[in-house]
Amino acid sequence: MRTVAAASGRSAGAVQKYFRTKDEMLAFAAELVGERVGRRMAGVDASLPLRRALRELVLTTLPVDVERRAEATTQLAFAVHAAHHPRLAAIRQQVDQDVRQALAAWLETAGYGGEAAVLADAVIAVSDGLALRMLYTPQEREHLLTVLDRALDALLPGQADGS
Repeated sequence: MRTVAAASGRSAGAVQKYFRTKDEMLAFAAELVGERVGRRMAGVDASLPLRRALRELVLTTLPVDVERRAEATTQLAFAVHAAHHPRLAAIRQQVDQDVRQALAAWLETAGYGGEAAVLADAVIAVSDGLALRMLYTPQEREHLLTVLDRALDALLPGQADGS
């Protein structure tokens, strides 16, 4: 609480008016980051060719710029913290479930039917893995974006990227 207060130029008492506990503050921050990522994901044009739209969708979650790098770092910290704090774990699980359901529904409308949920999980796994690697090897960004393209090609054989 003191660290947040100092960083925001406020007193610890002022911060505690909004957040009674550290966990309450962390829960708020986790939800805020989830909302930001969700807004970017919602901004992806679903009318793009499927493979290109999925690439754009994954890019909304990857640490490819300063803002997204801060968000990905925060998300990673929350994930580690959630392993020991049920309230944060519940928030992370809900965000993950919402993303998975939305992606699976979108893939169903694209004709993937019964495979949509598994494909959604695979896309999420690729995204999560690449985000983690980009955090600790930012110098490999271009290579990892090529890896994203190869993974999408493998997951969606025969789909053109529409570029």
